[in-house]
Amino acid sequence: MSSIKSAPDSTRPTACDRLWRNARLATLNPALPGLGLVENGVIAVQDGRILYAGDEASLPFPIENAAEIIDCGGRWITPGLIDCHTHLVHAGDRANEFEMRLAGATYEEVARAGGGIVSSVRSLREASEDELVQQTLPRLDALMAEGVTTVEVKSGYGLDLENEAKALPLPAG
Repeated sequence: MSSIKSAPDSTRPTACDRLWRNARLATLNPALPGLGLVENGVIAVQDGRILYAGDEASLPFPIENAAEIIDCGGRWITPGLIDCHTHLVHAGDRANEFEMRLAGATYEEVARAGGGIVSSVRSLREASEDELVQQTLPRLDALMAEGVTTVEVKSGYGLDLENEAKALPLPAG
């Protein structure tokens, strides 16, 4: 059986809001080959919840009962990725340090030049909450564009209560 979810006949869906079809599903089902591959897969969603994921032939209702149908053109659909350790909220960048390292500088030399964690702490402390939000959102957008659906945000660049408190509410907001 190639479907992920199978419900008793009495609770089987008869329609959905949105249906993705003509997809290659990576279900991670160990009973299926490779990544739990389902060729010619569909995902049916109602009110933001997955009703069915599996092969189109086993869809528990006629495909025409979907309010919206999206043809995936044979593309992959995979589970969302989890980034369990990211320092998403920080200010500025350390591109100059990267250039120093490429030129052969040691981490100690970078630190003596004012780089490293000292640079990150200084930049965060100098930034306002609005500036932190403006710099953080594009990083979050980039993660989402790469398939990340869950982010555990770490703090640590404030190094004091006032600056940690400034950075911590941003991910929750």
